[in-house]
Amino acid sequence: MSSSKKPVIVYGASGYTGRLVCEYLREYGIPFIAAGRSAEKLNDAMKSNVPGIETASFEVVEVQHTTDALTKLFSGASVVLNTVGPFAKFGHEVVQACLAAKCHYTDTTGEQDWLITLEREYGAQFASAGLLLSPGLAQMYTTGEIAAQLCLEEPGLDTLDIAVFWGGSPTIASTQTILVNAATSKAYYLEQKQYVEWPADAGLYQLAIPGQHELALALPWGGTSHPVWFKRDPRVANVKVLGGVFNRPLMLGVPQIVAAALKATEGMKDDDRYAALAQTAASVMNTMPPRENPRLNRSLDSVHASGPMGRAHCVIHGHCNYKQTGLLQAFAAYSLLQQPPRRAGFASGCQAFGHRELLGALKTFGLVMDPVLTRS
Repeated sequence: MSSSKKPVIVYGASGYTGRLVCEYLREYGIPFIAAGRSAEKLNDAMKSNVPGIETASFEVVEVQHTTDALTKLFSGASVVLNTVGPFAKFGHEVVQACLAAKCHYTDTTGEQDWLITLEREYGAQFASAGLLLSPGLAQMYTTGEIAAQLCLEEPGLDTLDIAVFWGGSPTIASTQTILVNAATSKAYYLEQKQYVEWPADAGLYQLAIPGQHELALALPWGGTSHPVWFKRDPRVANVKVLGGVFNRPLMLGVPQIVAAALKATEGMKDDDRYAALAQTAASVMNTMPPRENPRLNRSLDSVHASGPMGRAHCVIHGHCNYKQTGLLQAFAAYSLLQQPPRRAGFASGCQAFGHRELLGALKTFGLVMDPVLTRS
């Protein structure tokens, strides 16, 4: 079918994050196609989980996960918002279809290896076509990048120490991505413009984070997007990121779950390993988390920036990290339908749309407080 009357496509719209993207597209008044592999699941998700959907202009489309089928669906659209992960396994067909159909691409990935692959294999092609390729547009990466960019407005700072925390439990898809990524990919931080591998057996880190006396537990969390984005930024030489959830018992269990999954799948072929990891993920999280509650699902992004002769610290307190992700995706579509991105090709949300613009969107919808920025 032609999607010429619906400029935005949400691929994976029946998932937890996809439904939130649709919710904010409705609030922006943007017509969209809710796409995925099951029309039944999509219809159920729209009716049951997207408030106000009866006032939205949308269609539900079932589509096979092949480059040809996705290209046919995407033709005539302008923006594809992809929430189908693990992205390193399922993302190539979507990206290739976006190129063929001449659509901008964003996704919600937390997979550092996927970002590195996208830049290497597709970045130049998207840039030549004047299209945006922006993975990792999500709270756990973009809100922290906003805080970092606010610090970097002061010249002379070249080192970023980033902490990202949120309250709640990962979704089914996020749990699967965490386990698959831990088993198949290395995690890197940035040191003097070079990727350096995090120690595989480092365990949990204890961090003193703003706003509480108790030390928080953190992990490299796959390395995150930030080292990849700032590797191309001439102002920045060093980036380290640690993150976690405020739920201490959950954090204590993560290393054991990952270690057990790694041992159980050692030596397996890729397809067999993925199937085994997916089964393990389902045993850890097999139900959708409840809709986020602002009183319970807090978020915290803290960035220390330093240089030879200066320091800055920015903290952004917020809530509902998955809602933040849904809004960021919808705002990206809203912006791209009106004007070209600030940077075509491979670019972060801040590089494509502006960090203050993204911050403004999050504040407008009441999802974050004013940043607390101090300099010395």
